[in-house]
Amino acid sequence: MRHFTPLQLNEYLSSLSKTDTTPLLLDVREPWEFEYCNIEGSVLIPMGELAAELDSLEDEIGYDREIIMICHHGIRSRQMGYYMEQAGYKNITNLDGGVEQWAEDVDKSMKRY
Repeated sequence: MRHFTPLQLNEYLSSLSKTDTTPLLLDVREPWEFEYCNIEGSVLIPMGELAAELDSLEDEIGYDREIIMICHHGIRSRQMGYYMEQAGYKNITNLDGGVEQWAEDVDKSMKRY
């Protein structure tokens, strides 16, 4: 698994061209957390529901598409990233520091909890 800091992720996302396949920004927090604040373009699949969603996710995006794992501090997302790698997903990156660090380093207007 690869790891990005929020600044590295922001720079990486900004560097993608319109023809590049954008990574799936997969947020594994609880719905109330996601509703409170989230990174624009991210998709919510709560940690407790991820195992049940893996087959439909594979059908939708395949095993090779890049997936950026997101949570509050980067711990749950790292655990789920390792889980997804064991399930066959090949291109997983964890957002170290999660949305908390993103709010501090990239989007200072983001609500924090």
